[in-house]
Amino acid sequence: MTQTHIPQRYATNPAQIPGMTTQDLRDTYLIPDVFVPGEIRLTYTHHDRIVLGGAVPAGGVLELGGYPEIRSDYFLEHREVGIINVGSTGTVTADGEVYTLVKGACLYLGRGIRSVSFADAGGEESGAQFYLFSAPAHTAYPSALVSPGEGTVRELGDQLTSNRRTLNQYIHENGVKSCQIVMGVTELHPGSMWNTMPAHTHDRRTECYLYFDLPEDARVIHLMGEREETRHLVIADRQAVISPSWSLHSGVGTSSYTFIWAMAGENQAFDDMDAAPVTDLR
Repeated sequence: MTQTHIPQRYATNPAQIPGMTTQDLRDTYLIPDVFVPGEIRLTYTHHDRIVLGGAVPAGGVLELGGYPEIRSDYFLEHREVGIINVGSTGTVTADGEVYTLVKGACLYLGRGIRSVSFADAGGEESGAQFYLFSAPAHTAYPSALVSPGEGTVRELGDQLTSNRRTLNQYIHENGVKSCQIVMGVTELHPGSMWNTMPAHTHDRRTECYLYFDLPEDARVIHLMGEREETRHLVIADRQAVISPSWSLHSGVGTSSYTFIWAMAGENQAFDDMDAAPVTDLR
């Protein structure tokens, strides 16, 4: 089963934040149902024209098609996509080429690939869950599969400040080539809860987070908004959040967890960010 239309989230600006209720914030920035068994479920945000969502084969085969909202005969006619598996082992077939993704593996597919399908791996339980992050592309780059630990690995943070974490960069300027996607996975060490501190913004890119490996009874408090007008979202396991370029982003959990970060926009420099020290936040 595949959506025939993609729900759209229209771009917002900082002046809207003070008047938003909790439900308004959730309706605008939170994607609560990313993974639905037997479906490809996508959301289109007009912030940098990103499409994100999930594909859960649940024992079948799911085909990624075209949608009227992107005005293309097939999904990757004018786009590229990064795919990370957050479930058990599965396969992605792109124009006849089969890629096997274990949990945490990342696959990049470039513009011009006509046929993309998702399935569980043979002999595995039906538990593959593919996270998709797509942006417009002006040219085609080769497909590339990166297994967990094979990207650029950076150790960040400190246990004393509860943000010791391992960052895996997969699609970035010094790794897998893309037109504008930057994408990777960060795993917090046991006892750490902050995913980044200080919080930061980058006016040149939209960033989206997918939180996963979070216990059922745990939550992440995701900070957003402007430095002097912050808000928060309470986020559960396997939910995604859209962070506009003007919004700071950081989060703290009631448990350690893992998250996928993905960006698209003006440039691909990972460190192109403007810190928002905690002493500046209100």
